[in-house]
Amino acid sequence: MTAYSDADLQRAAAAAIRAPSLHNSQPWRFRLRDGGIEVLADPARQLTVADSGGWAMRIACGAATFNARLALAANGTPAEVAIRPDRREPDLVARLTRGPDRPPTYIEQDLSAAIPRRYSNRQPFRPDPVPAEIRARLIEAARVESAWLELLVGMTALSGFAEIAQSADRVLRRDERYQTEFFAWVHADSATDGVPVSAGAPLSEPQDLLPQRSFTDRRRAPGRDFEPEPLVAILGSAGDGPADQIGAGQALQRVLLTATDAGLASSMISQPIEVLAARDQLRRSLGRSGVPQMALRIGYGHPGRPTPRRDLAEVLEA
Repeated sequence: MTAYSDADLQRAAAAAIRAPSLHNSQPWRFRLRDGGIEVLADPARQLTVADSGGWAMRIACGAATFNARLALAANGTPAEVAIRPDRREPDLVARLTRGPDRPPTYIEQDLSAAIPRRYSNRQPFRPDPVPAEIRARLIEAARVESAWLELLVGMTALSGFAEIAQSADRVLRRDERYQTEFFAWVHADSATDGVPVSAGAPLSEPQDLLPQRSFTDRRRAPGRDFEPEPLVAILGSAGDGPADQIGAGQALQRVLLTATDAGLASSMISQPIEVLAARDQLRRSLGRSGVPQMALRIGYGHPGRPTPRRDLAEVLEA
């Protein structure tokens, strides 16, 4: 079997580090071993309070794995992926071994090109509705990765989700340890991890439907709703074990890149997933089997820019 090279590792990791992670904590490492590219979780960067069970770290590493897959496929050297291939190494998330060379598909080319353009847009989206054909593409993107995507249609479903999300947000805001950890990852400068203040949304107003992370004390024009009727999607998986969460991370990234390729902006609403009681309430409200793994806000946004990432030298292992 043909092996991957150091150049392939560099190519895969450069794409992988553009994946999203809770508070932009970037909890991943990459290495080349026996001709395969391995994605590893980095417990040193796991959020102690917000992610004590490792859910967010595994979602992030799954998203990074998907980006690595895309970069290799776009280069004509696609990978065969094994999730958690060695249970003796709990930090080993995925191993990518080189499969038969082939030209990339159009979808692989388009999604790979979207990697550097994707970022979390926390600003208000324009009121233009997302067309039905693009909604269908987003649902299919999740299905291809063995996950499901539920689009909340109508104010009844949206209001029910908003109530759950706002309740979860209040729980997290009352947790002093959570808030201390959260603000430790908010930066006023151009740090290579964490969330820049400039990337945050304006302060929430009482009439806002969905909760926002308070990265800044900036206010918007008085009397303006943040978004009266946003498109909200819930991404879920069949189970909730480590492999399910890694798979959900891959599905999440395919959905996000599909949205980016379609000219859409997105951001994640993780509060109702982080609070277990809210997550269970959300699961029951959807009336479907499986486990919610992330909530997304999708729409047409104003231009922004991706948040910084650490240098490759910091995430590559010998």
